[in-house]
Amino acid sequence: MAATFRRPFKEQAAAFRLRLGNLVPTAAWDDLAGAAHDRSFAVAGAVKADLLADLAATLDKAIVEGTGFEAFKDDFRAIVARRGWTGWTGEDSEKGRNWRMRTIYRTNMRSSYMAGRLAQLRNGNFPFLVYRHGGSLEPRLQHLSWDGVILPADHPFWPLAFPPNGFGCSCNVFGARSVAGAIRRGGKPGVKLQDGWDAPLAETGAPTGIDEGWGHAPGASVADLVQTMAKKTVNWPYSIARAYLDDFPAVQQDALSSAYRNLPSLMTDLRRYAKAVQEGRAVQPVQTMGRLTLAHRQRVKELLGNDLENFHFTLDAPAVRHILSGHGAASEALRGQIPISAETYALLPRILNQPDAIEEAGQTRAGLPVVRLTRRIGAVTYTVALEIRGKKRRMLAVQSMWGRRASDGSPA
Repeated sequence: MAATFRRPFKEQAAAFRLRLGNLVPTAAWDDLAGAAHDRSFAVAGAVKADLLADLAATLDKAIVEGTGFEAFKDDFRAIVARRGWTGWTGEDSEKGRNWRMRTIYRTNMRSSYMAGRLAQLRNGNFPFLVYRHGGSLEPRLQHLSWDGVILPADHPFWPLAFPPNGFGCSCNVFGARSVAGAIRRGGKPGVKLQDGWDAPLAETGAPTGIDEGWGHAPGASVADLVQTMAKKTVNWPYSIARAYLDDFPAVQQDALSSAYRNLPSLMTDLRRYAKAVQEGRAVQPVQTMGRLTLAHRQRVKELLGNDLENFHFTLDAPAVRHILSGHGAASEALRGQIPISAETYALLPRILNQPDAIEEAGQTRAGLPVVRLTRRIGAVTYTVALEIRGKKRRMLAVQSMWGRRASDGSPA
């Protein structure tokens, strides 16, 4: 069950993406309760559909691609500015903004992570589970008192207290096939639940140690489905990045895909990917740029007759090397084109999201159909050639890219 916050984790990705099919506008954090979180995504105070899609996209990227908190913060700030989101808790000070960003990030990372772990534990049919305190610097005393408790997997403690069971909770659970195995996982036979451990408090409606609204095991209502979904996915980053979204309505897929391409963190990823290839460093085989929208698919079908349902825009190292050798030199200026550098790759999402034109562009030497997307940005018209890589791979992959200054030299 090895998994970390910075590494793609099939069950975690499946658990989170089950929520993205239902983006729910909410005014307060407790507008969505209990198991409703297992199939719904919400951020308190976010009520507009485009804002919710943007927030879902950046959290999805952090969870599925392991991009980290700093990248999430960059995305969050850009989303707030682009959507004009005001009135949200914490916006009035730098400290408040950092607190809110960390709360949103950690809550979604931890809840999806533990939902994935719960699916794994159930799939493993462990007869015993061990509660382990997460080592917080400011621990809840009740959580410390549960550290090492060994209980049967069907004990009523788990549906209530399976972590995270409060804001900032970093506790964990391990499975074991025997008491001896539980001890090896940090279990302490002497630790017992206190009498009345499950008595609800009047202030929260939950037992001591469980925050209001947190008295449910994350992902419990979808654990079997999560495991089924995860079994169908190859455990490598690109496969996980494109998984679990095929059954969403087209409008939902389009919103999330377009939002993904608007993220500053994706632009940074593409810039770094190209630079690493140019410098001869190792990179992952394929960098996704999100799936095609319905408008993309319809235009390609008009041109070529190909239905690119569930296809993704992609970039790979051979394409970067080809572009570097063919369009990266200063000699491009002699034919009215600008050199393509690593920085230029950050423009790819803008070109793909809103092309001025999509046109047929023949075939590759291998006989693969090619389409050409163009967009004018400032005084430069960029062209991206992409090849259609069959139904099994389902990629519209960058083949080449070049830029030409407008003949009048004027900005668009």
